[in-house]
Amino acid sequence: MHLPDMNLLQYSEVEKAAQRLHGVAHRTPVLTSRTADQAAGAQLFFKCENLQRMGAFKFRGAYNALAKFSAEERRAGVLTYSSGNHAQAIALSASLLGMGSTIIMPHDAPELKVAATKGYGGAVISYNRYTEDREEIGRRLARERGMTLIPPYDHPDVICGQGTAAKELFDEVGQLDVLLVCLGGGGLLAGSALAAAALSPSCRVIGVEPEAGDDGLQSLRAGRVVHIAVPDTIADGAKVTHLGEHNFAVILRHVDDIVTVSDAQLVATMKFFAERMKMVVEPTGCLAAAAALHHVLPLEGKRVGILISGGNVDLAAFAKLVG
Repeated sequence: MHLPDMNLLQYSEVEKAAQRLHGVAHRTPVLTSRTADQAAGAQLFFKCENLQRMGAFKFRGAYNALAKFSAEERRAGVLTYSSGNHAQAIALSASLLGMGSTIIMPHDAPELKVAATKGYGGAVISYNRYTEDREEIGRRLARERGMTLIPPYDHPDVICGQGTAAKELFDEVGQLDVLLVCLGGGGLLAGSALAAAALSPSCRVIGVEPEAGDDGLQSLRAGRVVHIAVPDTIADGAKVTHLGEHNFAVILRHVDDIVTVSDAQLVATMKFFAERMKMVVEPTGCLAAAAALHHVLPLEGKRVGILISGGNVDLAAFAKLVG
């Protein structure tokens, strides 16, 4: 089996990313809930990246990548494609670092995320995710404009930046038996797996993705990256068609399993967070927690870390889903 180059994907790079992010990214709280523990039959530790800058863990990877730009790269600016959270993260990070940003976003991206991206200073270009290839558009525009392309998840600096969320969780709560991580393109899962392997070697790392978008599960079973059609799920941050090559190399090496949850389970988890923990969490951000609260895998008596990936959801859509 051919594995992509692992040279840049070591835990030492996660530590360097943490140094770059110190004083810039929020050190998000780790919350607990007796009600959640009773429901899961386990001791749960929720790492609340919904309270990160721009509302999601994506700020970590974006800022880490952009902070490494040369002066020439900063002058030319950054280009990316994203359905929402990475878009906002790149736009905000670019603004903080004094560079321009252009973001290619699907025409049906949540309006809240489009407006926030523009508010952070990003120039938005729309495309049709069902008929056009965002990666091809991105490569073409990067060539034409001389900008540096930073994809949402398949990039070493992005992966290592995302891994700082799990690093903070382990630093705060110590060894865990299981770490549950939301899975879309694989940046958070890969980065978290690097942190877990170094800081809690006996911890089982589990990715959680929507039932409709189980490309990660299929890929892990097949031992290669499997491509699927754009999934129909309320978890818009996980509407991806395949994992990244850099991500998959780490996932193959360090991730124990991938499981799926239904949209109905995501809605129930959104309601739980709102009613019992007083938090707004977007559907994608509920993936990991839904697996624990709905007994998708055995966790009885375990110490379980749960990464809540984001909280960027339109309030009207939120009310419609949980009402």
